[in-house]
Amino acid sequence: MTHTQPPRSLDRFGLQPPSDGAAANQRRPTLDGWIPIRDLHARHRRRILDHLLQLDERDRYLRFGFQITQDQMARYVASIDFKRDEVFGIFNRKLQLVAVAHLAAMPGQGPHGDSSRGRAMEFGVSVLESGRGKGLGMRLFQHAIMHARNQGASHMMIHALSENAPMLRIAAKAGATVERDGPDAEAWLKLPPDTVGSHIDSSLHSLAAEVIYRVKYRVMHIADWLRLIASA
Repeated sequence: MTHTQPPRSLDRFGLQPPSDGAAANQRRPTLDGWIPIRDLHARHRRRILDHLLQLDERDRYLRFGFQITQDQMARYVASIDFKRDEVFGIFNRKLQLVAVAHLAAMPGQGPHGDSSRGRAMEFGVSVLESGRGKGLGMRLFQHAIMHARNQGASHMMIHALSENAPMLRIAAKAGATVERDGPDAEAWLKLPPDTVGSHIDSSLHSLAAEVIYRVKYRVMHIADWLRLIASA
C-alpha cells in the first residue's frame, strides 16, 4: 500500500495549488465566490436519481467504483437514510441539480476500521459535465467537512478508484492521507472538533441556500406566467 503526497496542481477544477498545508485548510470559509449548497431530503430522491442518470458510463464508474446499472442506482437512492446521512446539492440557474454529495455515517469506524479513533463519515460526490471546471467538487467537500465535524465525526473518508485522480486530489489538497492498494484508494482526513462557529456557519449557509433557491424558483414561475400572458 503506497502513500500519496498532495499534488501541486488542480487545474481541472480551476483551483489554485495548496498554500501552506493543512493549517490553511482549517480557516473558516468566507463569502468570496460563495456557492449556495442546498440540503437535500427524502422528497428529493427523484431529483437525485435524475442527476445520477445524466452521468455517462465513465462518470458512473468513477463515482461508484464499478459499472453500475440504472436499477442499481435506483436502489442506491432508495436506500439513502436521510435521518442518519446528509446529502447536499448544487443547482444551476435553471434549478437543475448539477452536483450532489452524499455524506454517509460510518459509526465507530476510524482509519483501518479502528473504532478507538472515533466516528467517521464517508464522502461521495458527482458533478455533471456542464458543472465541471468550477470547483464544485471542492466546494461540496469543504461543505461536507463542516457538517461531518458538527456530526461529531473525527475523520472523513473517501473510497475511490486509484484512477479517479480529480477526487483524490480534492482530498489530498485538504490534507488527507491517500493510501492506494491496487485499483482502489482510500483518503482519510482527520477533522478538528466542532465549535459554536462551525454550527452557526452550517445553519447560516443552509438557510441562505434555501432562501436563494426559493427566490429563484418563484422568479422562474413568474417569468413563465408572464410569457404565457404575453403569448395569449
